[in-house]
Amino acid sequence: MADTAALLDDLRAEGDDLDALVAGLDPGQWARPTPAVGWTIAHQIAHLAWTDARASEAASAPEVFAREVEKAAAAPERFVDEGAAAGALEPPAALLARWRAGRAALSQLLAARPEGAKLPWYGPPMGVASMATARLMETWAHGQDVADALGVRRTPTARLRHIAHIGVRARDYAYAINQLAPPREEFRVELTAPDGALWTYGPPEASQRVSGPALDFCLLVTQRAHRDDLALRVDGGEARRWLGIAQAFAGPPGAGRPAGSPAGATVAAAHGAGPGAHAAVSPAADGVAAGDVGRCRTKRHGGEA
Repeated sequence: MADTAALLDDLRAEGDDLDALVAGLDPGQWARPTPAVGWTIAHQIAHLAWTDARASEAASAPEVFAREVEKAAAAPERFVDEGAAAGALEPPAALLARWRAGRAALSQLLAARPEGAKLPWYGPPMGVASMATARLMETWAHGQDVADALGVRRTPTARLRHIAHIGVRARDYAYAINQLAPPREEFRVELTAPDGALWTYGPPEASQRVSGPALDFCLLVTQRAHRDDLALRVDGGEARRWLGIAQAFAGPPGAGRPAGSPAGATVAAAHGAGPGAHAAVSPAADGVAAGDVGRCRTKRHGGEA
């Protein structure tokens, strides 16, 4: 069973790290474009504030949240972008204050929910631990966009384990959303953590295998970097197919990020390679686009979590 208190501590820490990146920015820097097409740094923070507010409604006022779901169903291609755009119009100081208050409120609401409680969401209902993990994943992913816009290289932490866990668990969803039948067999995933530990998933004897740095895997499943920039080793045709469609978030597949995009170029350089250098390590499977093909309800352009 997940340790909800520890998860919420990690969620708060992830938010604090991103907060530290934006707290000292001047208004002009908030308008700086990020790798998500059409989104500035202000859009990224506004989106996180918007989603935290929806999650708080799901936890405390499900009838209010149900009306939000109806709005989303009426404008599935616009409702997320519209929420981010509205928030991005606020003065940066007001937006920052609202995001801080919202994430603190959500943390308190989740901590107060009983074990086993389910929260309504845009897809299936989510448990408290799942909601906290999803919020952490999204905060990290949007934080990557902000870091890329600012030219900042973030230090990976053990919190990546939460994101990797979602990425592995979402394998069958990624197949289904791409109209593909999920494989019956489990895959083996072996990831090297920032501290050198090995995080493993699936049976050791599995023929379909993915291995490499945990950071690279998290960039892949949140679709912040093209897989040709990532040092992920793949064994087996189905594992290669999965890396072409993997996503750690709900929503339809989309364009993804090109090779050499900021996060990809940074991690490739850290491995002592140039953009696209790992194409031979993680080649595309037949019938699957070579580019990361996910995008999410939380930003349609360029992949999102």
